[in-house]
Amino acid sequence: MNHFIVLAVLLPLRTCYTTHSQQESIVFPVTYLNVSKELAFQRLLVEWDVGKSAHDAELAMLFEIQVRRIGETTTVWTEFHNVTLDKSGDPLHWMWDSDLPLECMSHSVRIRSKAEASKIWSEWSPWKTVLGLDTLNNSGPQIFPNEKIVEEGSDLTLCCIGRKGHIIEEFSLYPAPHVFNHTNSQIGLLTVKNVAHQAVPHITVYCRESCTEEECYDHAVLFVGKPPNIPNDFSCETQDMRTVTCTWSQGGDTYLYGSHSPKYTLSEEFSQNPIPCTVTCSEQCSCSWDIGQQRIYNITMTVENPLGKKTATDVFDVTHRIYPAAPFQLWEECRDTEITLYWKYQNKGFELFCQTEVVQPDGKVKLHNSSDSHLHYASITLSGLQPYTEYTARVHCAAAEHFWRWSEWSEAQTIRTMEAAPSGKLDIWREITQVQGGRNVTLFWKQAPGFRANGGSISYEVAWEKEEGASKLERMSFSSACNSTRISIDNHSYRVSIMAKNDVNYSLPSVLIIPRGTEKELSGSELQEEQINGTDDGIFISWDPRHMYDSYIIDWCNFPTLQPCDLQWKRFRPNTSSALINSAAFVPGVRYSFRIYGSVGNRVSLLKKKTGYLRELPPLFDPKVEKVELTFNAVTLSWDSYPTDESQSGFIRGYHVYVSPIQEVCSLQGSRKHVLPDNSVLCKYTIENPEEKRYTVEHLLSNTKYKLAVKAYTGGGETPIVNFIYIDTPFNSNMLYLLVLLVIVPSLVAAICHWKLNWVKDCCCPVIPSPNKSKVLSFKEFKIGSEKVLKMNLVPIKYRRH
Repeated sequence: MNHFIVLAVLLPLRTCYTTHSQQESIVFPVTYLNVSKELAFQRLLVEWDVGKSAHDAELAMLFEIQVRRIGETTTVWTEFHNVTLDKSGDPLHWMWDSDLPLECMSHSVRIRSKAEASKIWSEWSPWKTVLGLDTLNNSGPQIFPNEKIVEEGSDLTLCCIGRKGHIIEEFSLYPAPHVFNHTNSQIGLLTVKNVAHQAVPHITVYCRESCTEEECYDHAVLFVGKPPNIPNDFSCETQDMRTVTCTWSQGGDTYLYGSHSPKYTLSEEFSQNPIPCTVTCSEQCSCSWDIGQQRIYNITMTVENPLGKKTATDVFDVTHRIYPAAPFQLWEECRDTEITLYWKYQNKGFELFCQTEVVQPDGKVKLHNSSDSHLHYASITLSGLQPYTEYTARVHCAAAEHFWRWSEWSEAQTIRTMEAAPSGKLDIWREITQVQGGRNVTLFWKQAPGFRANGGSISYEVAWEKEEGASKLERMSFSSACNSTRISIDNHSYRVSIMAKNDVNYSLPSVLIIPRGTEKELSGSELQEEQINGTDDGIFISWDPRHMYDSYIIDWCNFPTLQPCDLQWKRFRPNTSSALINSAAFVPGVRYSFRIYGSVGNRVSLLKKKTGYLRELPPLFDPKVEKVELTFNAVTLSWDSYPTDESQSGFIRGYHVYVSPIQEVCSLQGSRKHVLPDNSVLCKYTIENPEEKRYTVEHLLSNTKYKLAVKAYTGGGETPIVNFIYIDTPFNSNMLYLLVLLVIVPSLVAAICHWKLNWVKDCCCPVIPSPNKSKVLSFKEFKIGSEKVLKMNLVPIKYRRH
């Protein structure tokens, strides 16, 4: 040891003469080591030194530091620490944060050193130990840490120290599902990975020794939270150039409350003084202070809790951060199409630019800008409004020179414009019925799309007079609840007008000319009614446009079978040639009739009549077969006149005739197969003429039982077959003639021939042993070569008369 001291003393004097090999062998062991603990941060504080000679040489040195826990065979931490010494001679320092509470176990530290130029390490210093509470004689088990604030997502190690001579039997967390059981140790350890916030204010730690007395238990609490978030909406502004208010949101929940909740402080860089304000928070935090003479600010807002600290800054000129107070005390002056709106505001010596929001009756919003201001109030005139209409208005303002943000809206004001005469015209229509000595005219009216009542109460006035010659003008008035009336006129041409009236004046009159005309001309009976088809959206109607008409009108009844039928009409522009008529009253299976009129100079002419269905349905009932005519191979069916008018649920397109034998599948020539739901097969014949009321089915079998049915069909199909007509075809008389001709006659001939056959046989083929004995044949034998040949001769027969 003395040898090293001498070298250390002489080193500064011989630095220039030390060889490289000598530098590699010089060591500077640790001469002083002290270890203490800072329990608030669970930190070991290590202080050591290597002697004055190393400091004087200002050596660059490397230290290896090891930490171990008493009772464990391996080190828990090893770290290399580089440092360049200086001549001050101050001791060296190092800190180590423990993941295990320092109270739980005794910790020891040792250090060795090496000059960077040397290859030789010094000897290890002796272990320096700081004792844990495990060495003390406690009165009961103790848990560390106790009431610790833990950051969510971190790892945590806890310990429970039992009394000497006792072991920890149970160590657990609630509600976290971690349980530690140990049966042979005074110290229990519990590690929780990725600590999560629970739906309770804190986590309870529970520890029990291997006994049941009260002193055998201990518990602690853990608070799991988050560090505060950076307030990203931090900003400052003024309403009156006297007070600055900074606002920000609290950010996400840190799960820490009470004394652990986030704390906010504000400071200002230019004045170097803390800002004298009290922070208030609900959902939004704020802080206010008097401006004084300062105009430029650099504000830093700091938020911190036990788990961390965050800051946000805002640099601004107060004159550019004016956020005016909301306008107040609105009042108005109204006319029929204009409103002048007034409001008051707090005049703080800066010019305002205001904006008025007007909500229209249809819900649309319009914005109007204004800068007209007086000493204590401002105003704006809103024009182009509708008479006797409610509008809702509100106002907000901003600084005119340096716009920062709009003020809050004023309270909304609902304003109604004044009344005016009704604008636009009523839409008028009529229905004419010929009666004895004249006509009854039912007048209908409704408000056209461009019509506006412009008043609170409205009534109607109907007037009519003859077009030619002097006649008295007739008038009738009706309340707003009426939309039709009936007048009686003679067969002259009349001019009918109708006006709407409110408390101010009349609207422009709507005029309709009722021309002279016969019942035939009025009804258009000479026009053929055309069939039309419906669609999913309505009933499509088209017509040929004519240049002389200034508009077209289509009328129809919503309920054709009722009286009144709820007559409806629509007008169309002169360049229109088609329309899709729809109504909530339209239903499938009902026939609707439409009349298309052309209008010119308030006179109308009937152009077309159309009829159709929204959707056709099958016929309501089947044709009734009145007559069945049978032959042995045909049947003729006749049915009475079948209705095809508007009482039907579709246009009758024709008929189907079905036929089949009772016992067999039908396969008649010229028919098509039709399969019933029960898989039986019928023959089907189609009659495409709805006027046809008779049909003959041919190629039937005689003496056979058949079933038949007649069905009408529409564009919506036909109803299922329920009832059949049953017939029996008669026996065919021609078959008896054929039977006699082909069976009986040949049989008689065969019998006669059989009777005569014996006589012929006796004459020609008697029963004889040799052909030579025949009465009619003779044979001679002669030879041809070596062959014998018989020659046959016919013997004449002598007939004997009886």
